[in-house]
Amino acid sequence: MNTELLEALTILEQEKNISRETMMDAIEGSLISACKNHFGTSDNIKVIMDRETCDYSVFAEKEVVEEVMDPALEISLEDAEKIDSSLQLGDVAQIRVESKSFGRIATQNAKNLILQKIREEERKVVFDQYFEKERDIVTGIVQRYVGKNISINLGRADAMLTENEQVKGEVFQPTERIKLYIVEVKNAPKGPKILVSRTHPELVKRLFEAEVAEVKDGTVEIKSIAREAGSRTKMAVWSNDENVDPVGACVGLNGARVNAVVSELRGEKIDIINWSENPALLIENALSPAKVISVMADPEEKTASVIVPDYQLSLAIGKEGQNARLAARLTGYKIDIKSETQAIESGELPADYMEQMEMMDEEGYVGEYEEYEYAPEDSEAYDAYEEEDADIGVYEEEESDIEFVETEDAES
Repeated sequence: MNTELLEALTILEQEKNISRETMMDAIEGSLISACKNHFGTSDNIKVIMDRETCDYSVFAEKEVVEEVMDPALEISLEDAEKIDSSLQLGDVAQIRVESKSFGRIATQNAKNLILQKIREEERKVVFDQYFEKERDIVTGIVQRYVGKNISINLGRADAMLTENEQVKGEVFQPTERIKLYIVEVKNAPKGPKILVSRTHPELVKRLFEAEVAEVKDGTVEIKSIAREAGSRTKMAVWSNDENVDPVGACVGLNGARVNAVVSELRGEKIDIINWSENPALLIENALSPAKVISVMADPEEKTASVIVPDYQLSLAIGKEGQNARLAARLTGYKIDIKSETQAIESGELPADYMEQMEMMDEEGYVGEYEEYEYAPEDSEAYDAYEEEDADIGVYEEEESDIEFVETEDAES
């Protein structure tokens, strides 16, 4: 038993995760290569290696002839009989080759071949390891800044966090641990090239999967997500179990779960809303915390017209249009937001709408003009929805488009 070789292969298998079978194949190849360098040919070389004991033998197959023309491929009958007396002319004799007889160059080439195979297998193992983690999050250790990029150690490989994938304003210190999203893993000659990101919307999704058990097991689904890295994220969630509140599950007790994600994202604000198959209700939820009076959505054109109270217009649009922009990305609709005054001027609300609102307040009623529509009534999309389901999210009164909601205060 070749104990030294067996021990070396075992260590390689444990430390570098390179299979013993692969390394044995490499050793066989290196021995054939050494024979080629030593004898000038390897066509007649045969290597036999025991997979259990790592014992190996190298044989050169030579034809028995009367007159030797090529010593590398032929052997005289006289010499053949010294090895095996039963050999005759035309037979093939197996001549044992001692690897100790190889020259320095042949030995060095064999050694380099084995080392090259080890490096190739190591790169392949590392590539496979991180390729499985593509589109998932990993924890990396900050090493150093390379210009405006950051070198990150992921364990068995290094990644470069480029300037475009960094959150504006985030500054990291060497040895600091951070969460990263693996966008792509490429196989390069010098090892796997791993593209990581701190700005990708999926980073937030993966963080919630790690933090919220209901998201991980599929009870709560993250249907859509829109993010402006470093500032705000909007996330629409849905529960497959009517007894589980999707928003509450993501927020956690006293906000523990969402705060853990916010902390990892260095204070980035996260809005969690309920997903709805009704696009009008989804758009209303997406514009929160702003209050909405009316939503008219056309699923064919992917456009929506939203009316909000005058005092809620700036809140609905958000700072530099951020709230409306994120809502549009979250829902996939192009959203046009108007105030009550603008809607009255354009004819989208009755001219006496404000008077009706004042009358409601005087009579002890509070409420909002709510008209949620999937599509304009004269469109084919609207007719299709009306045929399929009468309750399509359109609230209409025969005499008036105003829905009055009586409160407890009014009753008293």
